[in-house]
Amino acid sequence: MKKYINPNREQWAEIIARPVFDNTSLKEKVSSVLQDVKQNGDDAIKKYTEQFDGVSLENIEVTKEEIDEAVALVSDELKQAIEAAAKNIRAFHEKQTATVEIVETQTGIECWRKSVGIEKVGLYIPGGSAPLFSTVLMLAIPASIAGCSEIVLCSPPNKEGKLHPAILFSAQLVGVTKIFKIGGVQAIGAMTYGTATVPKVYKIFGPGNQYVTCAKQLAQEDGVAIDMPAGPSEVLVLADDSANVSYVASDLLSQAEHGVDSQAILITISQNLFDNIDEEIEKQLNELPRKSIAEKALDNSKIILVKDIEEAVELANYYASEHLILACNNAEIVAEKIINAGSVFIGNYSPESAGDYASGTNHTLPTNGFARAYSGVSVDSFVKKITFQKLSQQGLQQISQTVIAMAEAEGLQAHANAIKLRVKN
Repeated sequence: MKKYINPNREQWAEIIARPVFDNTSLKEKVSSVLQDVKQNGDDAIKKYTEQFDGVSLENIEVTKEEIDEAVALVSDELKQAIEAAAKNIRAFHEKQTATVEIVETQTGIECWRKSVGIEKVGLYIPGGSAPLFSTVLMLAIPASIAGCSEIVLCSPPNKEGKLHPAILFSAQLVGVTKIFKIGGVQAIGAMTYGTATVPKVYKIFGPGNQYVTCAKQLAQEDGVAIDMPAGPSEVLVLADDSANVSYVASDLLSQAEHGVDSQAILITISQNLFDNIDEEIEKQLNELPRKSIAEKALDNSKIILVKDIEEAVELANYYASEHLILACNNAEIVAEKIINAGSVFIGNYSPESAGDYASGTNHTLPTNGFARAYSGVSVDSFVKKITFQKLSQQGLQQISQTVIAMAEAEGLQAHANAIKLRVKN
C-alpha cells in the first residue's frame, strides 16, 4: 500500500483515484456477445457457456430436482446462518415500505402516490471464485417485499454444470421464481432480450466483473433499467488512536480479497497506526487463502495520514466510498458529518463483514464515487412510484383559472380548452 503524509488538497484527486482500465476493446467484445444472444437466443447462450465456463449444457434452467439436491448438500449450520441473515435483512427492508397517504392539496383535489413492484426483475449472482449466495438474499428479499411478480436469477455453472448449493438454497428460501445456469455477458443478454427459455426482464440487478458491468451498461442503452453504475468494490477506513490495528488491517484485507481491482483506503490521524499498519497487514495477509488476489488489490490501495479528524472527514466525503468504516472516538458524531458513502459502519465493533452478510442493511452499493449521487439497493429499487389525482367538480372549478392562465401563457391552447370545456356550465 502506498503511503502519504499530509498531502495537499490539490493532490487528493490523484492520490485517491480509482484503478482505471481501458475498456475500448472490452466494449466491442461484450457488444458482440450481446448481439449474438439477441439474435440466436438459447443457442448463443449454450455456445458461450461452453466457451467461457467450460461446460456443455442441454438444459439451462435449474429444475426442482436440482434445487432439492442442492438443499440436501448445504450443511445445517450454513442453512441456519443463511436463515438468520435473511431474517435480519427482511426485518430491515420491510420498514422501507410506505403507507399510501392521500393529500388534499385544496378542497376537492386529492393527490397520492403508490409504490408498485416492477413486474419482472433479473438478478445476476457471480459464482466463480467466490459464489456470492449472500447477494441472493440482498436482492431477492427486497424484490419480494416490493411485490415483483417474476424474479429471475442467473449465475454461472461450474464444470459439472451445476450452481453452488448455497446459491440454490438461498434462492428457494427467498422467493426467486426462475433460476438459470448462465453466467457473464450472456446472462445479461438473456435477461435483456429474452429467449425461448429465459424471460425478458425490465430491470437487472447484481454485481459482476468488468464484462458483466459493461454488459449492464450496454443493456441500459437498449432499454433495460439497471440497479446502478458499478465498478470494483472498495472500502475506506477512517481511524484515530482509538482504533485497533488488527481490526483495521482485517477490514482492509476483507475488501482486498474481493478481487485484484478492489481498493482499500485508510485515512488516519494516528501516527502510531500509520507506522504499524503495514506489519499487521502483512501478518494477516500471509494467512489468507486468497493471498495472491489481496496482494494485487493492495497495489491499488493507499494509507493517508492527515492532521485532524475534520480533514479526515472532508477527504472521506471527497472519496465517496462504497463502504466507510469509522474506527474513531465519537464515531456516531463523526457519522453525522458523512454526506457521501454507500454504507457507514460505526465503531470498532462494526466491521464491513457484518453488513456484507447479516446485520440487515443491503450490500449492493454504489462504487467508483457514485455514492455522491446514488443510493444502495433497497425496496425502492424494485418499485416504480405512480402518482394519482382525483378532482371533484368543485375542485376543478377552483383550480381552473390557475391552469388556464399557465397553459395560455405557454401557448398550449388545447390544455386550456380541456379545462374550459368542463367549467363553462
